[in-house]
Amino acid sequence: MKILNYIMGSLLLVGTAFVSSSCSDYLDVSDDLAAELTLEQVFNNVGQTKRFHRYIYSAIPDVSNIMINGTYAGLTGLDNPWPTLSDELKASQNNTKTVPSTGYSAANAAFSRWSLYNQIRQAGIFIRDAHAITTGEETGAVITEEELATLKNEARFLRAYYHFLLFELYGPIPIMGDDNIADPSSSDLDYYRAPIDEVVSFIDSELRACLPLLPHLETSNERVAAPTKVAAYAILAKLHVYAASPLFNGGYKAAMELRDNRDIQLFPAQDKTKWQKAVSALEELFAYLESQNRNELFIVRNSDGTINAEESLYQINFVFTNNQNTEALWYTSKNSWGGVTGEGRERRCTPRDVYQGFSGIGIVQEMIDDYFMADGHTIDESPLYDKSREYELDANNIANMYKNREPRFYNDVTYSGIIWQNTAENGNPKKIYFYKGSGDDNSKADNCYTGYLLYKGLCHDLLGTGNYPRNQYRPGILFRLADFYLLYAEALNEVNPSDPKILEYVDKIRERAGIPKLQEIKPEIRGNYEAQFEAIRHERRVELFAEGQRYFDVRRWMLADKDGDCRQGGAFTGMDMNADNPQDFMNRVTFETRLFEERMYLYPLPESEVNKSKKLVQNPGW
Repeated sequence: MKILNYIMGSLLLVGTAFVSSSCSDYLDVSDDLAAELTLEQVFNNVGQTKRFHRYIYSAIPDVSNIMINGTYAGLTGLDNPWPTLSDELKASQNNTKTVPSTGYSAANAAFSRWSLYNQIRQAGIFIRDAHAITTGEETGAVITEEELATLKNEARFLRAYYHFLLFELYGPIPIMGDDNIADPSSSDLDYYRAPIDEVVSFIDSELRACLPLLPHLETSNERVAAPTKVAAYAILAKLHVYAASPLFNGGYKAAMELRDNRDIQLFPAQDKTKWQKAVSALEELFAYLESQNRNELFIVRNSDGTINAEESLYQINFVFTNNQNTEALWYTSKNSWGGVTGEGRERRCTPRDVYQGFSGIGIVQEMIDDYFMADGHTIDESPLYDKSREYELDANNIANMYKNREPRFYNDVTYSGIIWQNTAENGNPKKIYFYKGSGDDNSKADNCYTGYLLYKGLCHDLLGTGNYPRNQYRPGILFRLADFYLLYAEALNEVNPSDPKILEYVDKIRERAGIPKLQEIKPEIRGNYEAQFEAIRHERRVELFAEGQRYFDVRRWMLADKDGDCRQGGAFTGMDMNADNPQDFMNRVTFETRLFEERMYLYPLPESEVNKSKKLVQNPGW
């Protein structure tokens, strides 16, 4: 069995039964379909057919699952470990506690996505074999030809999306389309990796073929995570930005030398015209959104019409009923937020000293330093930031470092000296500190390590006491418009640095964030490729913090092993959690030295799969 267990591990034997064999249960097509059923029995039954189809949805990522243990143990590449694997967060549990400093191998890389071939294959089987069922008309248990077309189109969409997720992590991948649905009766179940350009072309053509049958917008809460035209256009846009970026476009020398045993080159030579394709794909997305009156960021306005930056930033994650949030291009229904007294992310971002908080997801100091000041400048540029006095505390033990920062800082970060939400109103104000003996310190192994906690995305109404709610459901946002505005600015900068829309689209993000526009405070950078690219990188760093994009950005730019604003290796710092008072706490210390090697630009294919195959070649360096 080649490529193997993940593609063929479902053990679906045509004309016989779903059976369990020497392969693990993990490799089965679906737990729901583990009974002894033939394909004919599945697709002649309405309930089984729909269960078979629902399983195809099961691999959509859980973006809320950053670092969860207990009930949510087993973080994978289909969760969101990426912020803790980049220069954003430090997680105190699970594999992300040690991976950044010790590295990993192709044999033990924990955040693989190779299992997606499971759902990809099931989608292919559904497209090939599912059929209308009208024999149950009297009971209403039917699948009409119209419904069948919709179900098959959704399966095709998801198959294309899963190929995109594989491409994002590995680069060249085996393609499984209609013409090569793996058949267990075949003696040759081994597959070559397709070159980058073929992968991109396949995903593009599949998504475009899906567009006519995809709905414009799903407005019911029950269907908010279903594929739509907007989601398809978003994937296409990101696909072509990736294809144009250095990692996949001639910028990775070691990858350029990678060939399979057919002597086929898997990574293309540089083609700068791909950036124009990226621009066109992004403009397709925006044009479609314009046609639906949805090409706008989510903004909450004050009574006088001005932007309320604080509420705009916060409410992005909480306004989703009937798909009324114009910024959310596609949701996942998966949710690992849990509650403040449960085992989800919400509790692990709550200080330990606050009603059973866990205090386990820290923010690295380098991220703290990259937030802008209220005047829109960096801490190195702004007169509001005095480095000679950054550690001084006021009468409330708030350091100067945390004053006059931009609204995104206060939306995203729990820092030393603040009073935790709702505790003052509850009559028991909890002032948060992280120094030794403070209650949120490093006396336990599961601590935040850096002297900061992730606050972004938390519900401000929760508290683990009294009559306060303990949890609040919200779906995760897979794609949001701010990401694509910044991608557009980046692509335009590659095509024509003099294009005025570059700063215009960056400034859309800054205006909503409540800071001055670049066109107002840095007009001199207009037309300067390097200065604009740096500004775009910085804006993406802050705006998309902890959403899982940074890991992929610094790699596609090929900047992760370079000194500078995208450095992923070396010493990372936080405040001194061994100090025994608030003032001594305000001292930068190295909490971890992280490893980044050139080979980490691409994730390794599972070693077990490569070893079984005569056709797969491993990514460079692994």
